[in-house]
Amino acid sequence: MFAISLGDDGAELRPLETWQAQEFLDHVDRARELVDPWIPFASFTTDLDSARTLLRRYAEKQAADTGRIYGIWLEGTLVGGVLFRVFDAESGNCEIGCWLEPAGEGRGLITRACRKLIDWAVYERGMHRVEWAASAANTASIAVAKRLGMTRDGVLRESYLHRGERHDSEIWSVLAPEWRAQQA
Repeated sequence: MFAISLGDDGAELRPLETWQAQEFLDHVDRARELVDPWIPFASFTTDLDSARTLLRRYAEKQAADTGRIYGIWLEGTLVGGVLFRVFDAESGNCEIGCWLEPAGEGRGLITRACRKLIDWAVYERGMHRVEWAASAANTASIAVAKRLGMTRDGVLRESYLHRGERHDSEIWSVLAPEWRAQQA
C-alpha cells in the first residue's frame, strides 16, 4: 500500500480498501454527527456489512476507472477522507468530495488532500474539469472549494432530498488551465 504525506504533521493520504471496513466504520461512527447532514453514506454506513459494501463499491469503481476513495490518517488514526465520486476519463470530467471527523478539523487536511487529488487528475490523468458539489448550507465545504481556487458555477435549487427535506446544491469547479496557472 502507498501513503502520500500531507505535510509535517504526520498526516497521510492512503487508499481506503475493503479490508479496512472496521476501521472505516469506527471512523464513520466518530464522524457521523458532523458529516451526516452533508454526506449521504454517513446515514447508511451503520454496521460492518454496510461499511464493507461501500468500500467494495469504490473498489469496483476504481477497477472500472469511474471513482476512487482515499482516507486521511493523522498520527495513525483515520480522521477523514476524499474521493472521486465521479470520474469520467473519456469526457475529462470528475467530481471530488470529502468528509472529516472532529479530531481532524482546523488543520487544513481536506484542502491538502484535495490538492493531491486535483494534481493527480489534471497532471496524471489529463482531466479537464474537476467539480465540487456541496449543500448551499455547508459553509465549511464551500470554504474548501474557495481555497482550492474553484469558481462557483451555480446553484441547483432543491436538487436533493435528505431526511425528508429538500436542499440546494452549489456546484463549483476548476478547469485544468486554471489549476495549472494557480500552481505556476
